[in-house]
Amino acid sequence: MSALRRHPIITFFVLTYAIGWGCIPFWTFMAGSPLLAALIVIPLTQGWAGLRELGSRVIRWRVRWYWYVVAIGLPLTVLLITAVLNVALGANAPSLAFGSVGAILLVFAVRLINPGDGPMGEEPGWRGFALPGLQGSGLSPLVSTLILGVLVTGWHVPILFLEEGGLQPSILVGYLLGSFAVTFWYTWLFNRTGGSVLMTIVSHAAQGTITIGGLWPAGAEFAQANLLNGVVLSVVALGLVVLDWQSWRGPAPVPATVQPVYEGEPRVR
Repeated sequence: MSALRRHPIITFFVLTYAIGWGCIPFWTFMAGSPLLAALIVIPLTQGWAGLRELGSRVIRWRVRWYWYVVAIGLPLTVLLITAVLNVALGANAPSLAFGSVGAILLVFAVRLINPGDGPMGEEPGWRGFALPGLQGSGLSPLVSTLILGVLVTGWHVPILFLEEGGLQPSILVGYLLGSFAVTFWYTWLFNRTGGSVLMTIVSHAAQGTITIGGLWPAGAEFAQANLLNGVVLSVVALGLVVLDWQSWRGPAPVPATVQPVYEGEPRVR
């Protein structure tokens, strides 16, 4: 317990990997392990104050209206650019058989609240706990995101082994590149909205509602699109860093997470 209190972020990552990867022998992957790990570590290191802080970030909806547009619009724009590039490079026109608009909105809504899916299962852990903890330890947003990006990408690796064709070079590179690059987008969105995990959940849900796999079936066209998607996301990440360099190098613009004290109740720094 003493080691856990001294190293809560390390403990969080260890638990996230252990829980997420622990189901692999049963041919599944626990997508909600970041949320579960956060719900284990926070009460033990920060008490109820830490849980309240996490909850406030998850429901922090009072942001400027345009952040909702940005959160949903950027993932869709990346998908559109990827599709255009893929067709320009010889792929057939993408399939648009997504069903009705109501069906798409229903999928999006379920992804917002399903703890077993990526948005709700990951964001409260990655952005609600790990990112504020890294930034609150004195690391810049850039360094914090580099660390988080590597660990988030590594955590996703088993999915490639569980999906047919996941180890094809173009799919492998595109998937890992995209997983790493999108971490910069979520950090920037989180910090720019005053620490709103809800905004990253909304954006994550939008990113996975209409996917590359829904545009092209598994095959060469899908593999090429997957690689292009990783490249486009990397360009977005690079653009965010270059165009907003001062915010990445300076102190994090959001308060640090609740800090533990070893005598008495936790407090907010």
